[in-house]
Amino acid sequence: MTTPTASARRPRRPTWAGRNYSLLTAAAVVTNLGSQGALVAAAFAVLETGGDGGDVGLVAAARTLPLVLFLLIGGAVADRLPRHRVMVAANALNCLSQAAFAALVLTGDPRLWQMMLLAALGGTGQAFFGPAAEGMLMSSVSGEQAGRAFAVFRMAMQGAALGGAAVGGAMVAVVGPGWVLAADAAAFAVAGALRAFLDVGHIPPRAPGGGLLADLREGWREFSGRAWLWAVVVQFSIANAVVSAADAVYGPLVARDHLGGAGPWGLALGAFGAGTVAGAVLMTRWKPRRLLLAGTLCVFPLALPSAALAVPVPIGVLYVVMFVAGATIEVFGVSWMTALHQEIPEDKLSRVSAYDWFGSVALVPLATAAAGPAEEAFGRTAALWGCAGLVVLVTAAALCVPDVRNLRRRTTAVVQGGTEHASADAERPVGGLG
Repeated sequence: MTTPTASARRPRRPTWAGRNYSLLTAAAVVTNLGSQGALVAAAFAVLETGGDGGDVGLVAAARTLPLVLFLLIGGAVADRLPRHRVMVAANALNCLSQAAFAALVLTGDPRLWQMMLLAALGGTGQAFFGPAAEGMLMSSVSGEQAGRAFAVFRMAMQGAALGGAAVGGAMVAVVGPGWVLAADAAAFAVAGALRAFLDVGHIPPRAPGGGLLADLREGWREFSGRAWLWAVVVQFSIANAVVSAADAVYGPLVARDHLGGAGPWGLALGAFGAGTVAGAVLMTRWKPRRLLLAGTLCVFPLALPSAALAVPVPIGVLYVVMFVAGATIEVFGVSWMTALHQEIPEDKLSRVSAYDWFGSVALVPLATAAAGPAEEAFGRTAALWGCAGLVVLVTAAALCVPDVRNLRRRTTAVVQGGTEHASADAERPVGGLG
């Protein structure tokens, strides 16, 4: 009688779920468990110190402003240096800033400027982390299973966000926002340790270039030369701004005044997360041929949460609305990642991702900072209806671009240097993490 080998006993993963992909997915789960609860905690930390909607907006804007300022530099750096080192360094900065934020809330009476400064440090870390992470993920999968791999990754990530938002909201209500921020700091530490084990040996060394500005110009040419790419980024520059204002500023205020506080609002964000999980599950099976047509049509329901808060609807109805919005926006998210993966060369992924992120978040600081004054000028209900209307308007405008309607799914990635782009995990057998 023979003894099964270790490899025979080991559960077999799909061929697209290799070492890098598995580490990236595990780290994303840990990060999202902490970060989603921290979003709720930060808003209520401001409110508990006597702040109002304008103060909540200022802290949210302080996090996003350095993200806008440093994103393009972060993308260029991530296409020059080993991406996993950029990710680990960014996670370390996020860990330290959140730990300091938690200490301020737990031990004293934090000042608004202190919370804004620490939020800004967190945004700086995210500016370098985001492009590196997206480039690393896209280089870890290949071929016609890329869409399914992205869907499973996002399903795991959004599932963690679901749990993080729900548990975070409950923890804020029971133990206060300080401990939720401390948990987020610990999550960044664990995620950074996981990402330190990523393998970048499959990525060819970058040829010496003309410096940072030359890298940025090359990324801009890649970005601006694709109508579908810049059209959708312009769409989301407005949609993300107004949705961020609604979620970060108006949502907590409506929850405080009409829905019962942090706990119900955390559950509403959790319902959105549950919807994204459902949407990701759908995308593991559904492969629309016209990637961006299907994805962009599914952006229209993103207007529903702002409209529901404007009424405001009963909390049970809000849960349903948030679920639907989460499910449909996830269809867009997977379709968008698949389009980038199949159309953008590997050596430009982080720079193009940086331009994508830059356009998508450039107006968020302005929108969140202006949310409080807009509420005073027009009223909270009118401001929320305005958010919903703008989402519908810019989504309809994006569909007027022919390349958005006509971009089709392919089964091979873009060619680079005369050969098909392949991933690290496609080049070696699937095994354990050791």
